[in-house]
Amino acid sequence: MAADAAVAEKKSRAGRNLPAAIAVGVVLGGGLLVILLFAPLALIPVMAVAVAIGTFEVIRRLREAEVHVPRIPLFVGGQVIIWTSWTSGIDGVAAAFTGSAVLIIIWRLFLQGLKNPPKNWLRDSATSIFVLVWVPLLGAFASLLVQQDNGGFRVMCAVICVVCNDVGGYAAGVMFGKHPMVPAISPKKSWEGFAGSLSAGIIGGTLSVWLLLDGPLYAGAILGVVLVFVATLGDLIESQFKRDLGIKDMGTMLPGHGGAMDRLDSILPSAFVAWVILTPLVA
Repeated sequence: MAADAAVAEKKSRAGRNLPAAIAVGVVLGGGLLVILLFAPLALIPVMAVAVAIGTFEVIRRLREAEVHVPRIPLFVGGQVIIWTSWTSGIDGVAAAFTGSAVLIIIWRLFLQGLKNPPKNWLRDSATSIFVLVWVPLLGAFASLLVQQDNGGFRVMCAVICVVCNDVGGYAAGVMFGKHPMVPAISPKKSWEGFAGSLSAGIIGGTLSVWLLLDGPLYAGAILGVVLVFVATLGDLIESQFKRDLGIKDMGTMLPGHGGAMDRLDSILPSAFVAWVILTPLVA
């Protein structure tokens, strides 16, 4: 009984099943490491699959809340955005995103308006474009990043910063967290945890950019700081998204983590930030 109570307390303070979360994290991290070291461009199809799963989770949750975002344009448009990033670079991504957004608006208007006047067209169209930005557009920057010189190491630097953010924030939050950061959105986030994330992120970013890319120390420090802010904001945005829908997790496919989007929420915007920072600062 005492052991069960201790496990329950540990899980309560962490907010998740810690052993399961660690096991899943090790498997996912190990698989990603193998790809980035030995076949970096394989990240592109992996990202395409991750984007498809994340899009499915978001659409399912939105439709449960009676927000009728169109499935086909979001799935097809998301895949076109990812694969175009490989064939046509940033220009292709911009064109694919714009075309997908226009298709969503038209699809939502006429598919429902064939028989009856469209209902909640503006809300559903705006939400659909938000999903298009949140999942495939941000994910495309991971594809763009991995195609650069030493692309596998560039993505690895971003992932290291995200991991440092999560581990540093988790450890500092559990041990020292007393002052809620944004209790109205995410009650478990604390300023102490954010300080831990920031410290770990700066160290991880500085060392990874220096050791893996032979880049300047200031570039790694900038990457670490900005990624901590962006990863935290990404997590808060997903927390508010789930709060609006009245759900705890986006899915259940990753024990101890939730759904795919519960892991991608900070990784996707971090890919964009890493591309923006490392492209001009690291040759």
